[in-house]
Amino acid sequence: MIIQLQNQIQDQLDKISSSLRAFSLKLTGNMDDAEDLYQDTALRIITNADKYNQGTNFKAWSITIMRNIFINNYRKKMRRNLIIDQTPNNYYLNSGSNAVENDGEGNINYKELMKMVDVLPDDFRKPFMMAYQGFKYDEIAEELDSPLGTIKSRIFFARKKLQKMYDNAMRERA
Repeated sequence: MIIQLQNQIQDQLDKISSSLRAFSLKLTGNMDDAEDLYQDTALRIITNADKYNQGTNFKAWSITIMRNIFINNYRKKMRRNLIIDQTPNNYYLNSGSNAVENDGEGNINYKELMKMVDVLPDDFRKPFMMAYQGFKYDEIAEELDSPLGTIKSRIFFARKKLQKMYDNAMRERA
């Protein structure tokens, strides 16, 4: 009985094979991944033949299985690429005996840097200084009543402008 059911499912799978392959290529974007997705789907369809309700849309059932496999694989891939820092706070700060010297103060002092910050337009200076003081982007956005994306871009451009001013100051010293 089960073998007969699997044979029927295999026959139906053969009929929609080209559609499933095309859908897998659309999902993945390349032939190798598409073939892997198709094979995973075919295996899942055959092994779960007993779960298919005869008389319902086989193609829709198969596409749903393929889409779910694709989504699960995507989520696994994203989880693998996510790095979670599980070290206790200050572990790396206090773990080394080799101190790295920072000669930034020798190149340009804090007062000069603050003069550069003061030259920035208010729209850039305020969010930059709040970020410098330790505020989070969403806190800055709320405080300044601006969209989060605007705050992020203003801080980014403030850093760029300061970098340019810093580079010019270093060239003048050399």
